[in-house]
Amino acid sequence: MGDSHDWGETLDDLQARRATAFAMGGADKLAARAASGRLDARSRIAALLDDGSFSEIGTLAGGSAPADALVAGVGRIDGRPVAVGAEDFTTMGGSIGAAASRKRWRIADIASRERVPLVMLLEGAGHRPPKPGDPSAGGPGDLQAQGRLSGYVPMVCAVMGSSAGHGAITAPLCDWSVMTADAAIFTAGPPVVKASLGEDVSKGELGGPAVAIAGGVVHNLAADDASLLADVRSYLGFFGSSAWEQPPWCDTGDLGPRRLEDMLEIVPRDGSAGYDMRLAVSRVVDGGGFFQIQPDFGPSIVCALARIGGEAVGVVANQPSVIAGSIDVDAADKAAHFIEVCDSFHLPLVFLTDNPGVLAGTASERAGILRAGARMFTAQTRATTVKIQVTLRKAYGFGSCVMAMNAFDNQTVSYAFPGATMGAMGSSGASDAVGADEHTREELRQAELESSYRSASGLGFDELIDPRDLRNAILTGLELSARRRMDSPQPKARVGITP
Repeated sequence: MGDSHDWGETLDDLQARRATAFAMGGADKLAARAASGRLDARSRIAALLDDGSFSEIGTLAGGSAPADALVAGVGRIDGRPVAVGAEDFTTMGGSIGAAASRKRWRIADIASRERVPLVMLLEGAGHRPPKPGDPSAGGPGDLQAQGRLSGYVPMVCAVMGSSAGHGAITAPLCDWSVMTADAAIFTAGPPVVKASLGEDVSKGELGGPAVAIAGGVVHNLAADDASLLADVRSYLGFFGSSAWEQPPWCDTGDLGPRRLEDMLEIVPRDGSAGYDMRLAVSRVVDGGGFFQIQPDFGPSIVCALARIGGEAVGVVANQPSVIAGSIDVDAADKAAHFIEVCDSFHLPLVFLTDNPGVLAGTASERAGILRAGARMFTAQTRATTVKIQVTLRKAYGFGSCVMAMNAFDNQTVSYAFPGATMGAMGSSGASDAVGADEHTREELRQAELESSYRSASGLGFDELIDPRDLRNAILTGLELSARRRMDSPQPKARVGITP
């Protein structure tokens, strides 16, 4: 037998190497970060995951750079496994070296093989130019691995500081992204912009929330690290671990049917009057709570995750309080992406329709409303998940198509409130278009008022419902599709090209 001290020395050496990695950028940098109220990479992972569940990989990767500025591994959120990586800004600015790139690929590979979500926490300077003696580059590409995960496992990106270049590309590759109020994300940081373009800008001006949220690069905003990490946990709670699983059911304590007596007050009978669709949504869903996606981008459509009867659903609803609910380019792009995410992970889609059509006008046309509208329409008509559609007051032209209102568009159920108006355009616009006299204008107006009954007579809707029965009607659709949703799901077949 060998000398027992041999193992002791070996294990001491291992512990010393690990201690170097765990020290990250050093005590001074960690203390300064803590004093500023911000979490370091390992603290972020600890706050995100269930207590004690983190198992790190690649601790010794990167040679002289502790963990090569990326803390990565696997853990659990609400008892379910996830793969996670967090850029360590205290080590070489969180830059990505060859070893870190391999680690990023490895956790994406684990997420793919084991069919678990991938969460990336970003605060880094992007690609790190190699120095003499550094490990060689090459090998598998982490962005390719992340791209191939799309639609197979949920992917979440959190921007928790400045994120540039290679790392920043992770955000638009993910299903959902969120940033803190003091974070910024950009293709290249201010020094590069100054050197290449002569522009002198701050990080916030280049990629802060006012830019990233407004541009749709990042979906949601959180006040600080703690609230952001709580949002990540909440978001993932609506999804199965992969496209091979159904979304988890949850006993919300508010599962059964109920009549919504105040819906007659929330939704005005006058189709031209505005109201806040979010209030209507809150009455329909369990417990009145929902998780809104991109609330500040394309706000004329509300996209939200919620539960109805304990089932996770995606809600797509026009917002009459913003440009009368007209669907502009940003709203259509937002909804198309949201629909594709819900469809990929088998969340039933609930469409609440109340719009005067897609947004007309020269500015809208220049922005590409037909392209964006086509993208949204294609997303919803290709969707194979459960689709429940309710027209509340109106839907005109292409605005009806993109909101799944057209008859026989693979809806599980399709309803409308009595008096809902629809057609190629409103009666006023139609009268102006044909130069109608007063008598014809009145006839067109009366035809518009009767359009819901005319559509119902041809089974354009399955049924006209009392607005107070909105939740119960949606529950009927979910109950009807319950057997289908009990089957073992498979990833959605990828066909066609999204406009």
